[in-house]
Amino acid sequence: MESSPPPPATGVSPNPKNKEDSSSYQNSTFSISLPISDSQTKTSPKSSKNYNLLLAINYALLFVGSISSTLVSKYYFIHKGSSKWVSTLVQSAGFPLLVMPVYLPFILGYTKRRPFSRFTRQLLALSTGVGVLLGINNLLFSWGNAYLPVSTSSLLISSQLAFNLILSVLIVKQKVNFLNLNCVMLLTLSSVLLGLGSSHSKPMGLTQAKYWVGFFSTLGAGLLFAVYLPVMEMIYRKVYCYAMVVEMQLVMEMAATAFAAAGMAVDHGFSDLRVESRAFDKGPVAYWLTIAGNLILWQFCFLGTAGMVFLTTSLTSGICMTALMVVNVAGGVVVYGDEFGGVKAVAAALCIWGFCSYLYGMYVKKKKENRN
Repeated sequence: MESSPPPPATGVSPNPKNKEDSSSYQNSTFSISLPISDSQTKTSPKSSKNYNLLLAINYALLFVGSISSTLVSKYYFIHKGSSKWVSTLVQSAGFPLLVMPVYLPFILGYTKRRPFSRFTRQLLALSTGVGVLLGINNLLFSWGNAYLPVSTSSLLISSQLAFNLILSVLIVKQKVNFLNLNCVMLLTLSSVLLGLGSSHSKPMGLTQAKYWVGFFSTLGAGLLFAVYLPVMEMIYRKVYCYAMVVEMQLVMEMAATAFAAAGMAVDHGFSDLRVESRAFDKGPVAYWLTIAGNLILWQFCFLGTAGMVFLTTSLTSGICMTALMVVNVAGGVVVYGDEFGGVKAVAAALCIWGFCSYLYGMYVKKKKENRN
């Protein structure tokens, strides 16, 4: 990605339209001037501190949301939840939770910037389109999560990094080096090994056909999410503050929810909710708590992802998510007793090796930049 001049030392977002915009950005916790690429990190101490704090918050949201949402989603299917559309819906239907960070700073007087100001029709259309894409991704993930162990699906999702690198090169002109390619090759090999060697460990009662449906659905989810990341990086170039990221996320989640709700309506899923809650082997209360948990935790995951793309790059965000896959694998083994034989051990080791390779590449690059 090409480097551009750093933002002004005042912490104001680049090129504000007028003085009112400038003062409102300075007074807004959610409208801090933030670099959109790794090359734009030379900011004032105050801006740098806010940037690092916001980056830490978003990675914490991604960490908690990614691990917890995967485990809670699997809990739904393990205890006789069966609707793929319900699992898809809950991944986005928690969007009302985003209303608070969108409107609360303005209501409390922390910022003069009105929510959705300068939110153009183009941004609205892009957010809606990406939201539908996200809804399809959620459906594919639900199919995979229904049929595969948590550890298997988590390792398969790590394959999104290979797609992510390729699409980042094509869409946002990401530079490729040996360590990038090494990371991608190791993670891809990890997924291939897993697919070839772990189909025999499928859950009891699951047919071979359903196993492969889950396998390829998860790979499809990884591919679509790999498309989502660089596309969002490109769109975020039109965004000048973090508040707009949250606003776009709200619109995207609404579009994804509309897609899932339409699917449920066609499949008569809404009428089956009450029946399914009674069939849930932990009881109706546990069923609705599981649904509520999914609503909250998936919003953590997606908001953290969006923030990471905005604050860094799509590839860095993909790398961070891949690193969490190993923790997800461990979570599946610890919480649900997933098998962790030789194939998964090798696949996890390759995943860690690939991530460490990327981190080393970032370290070498940073060291070289400091010398210059």
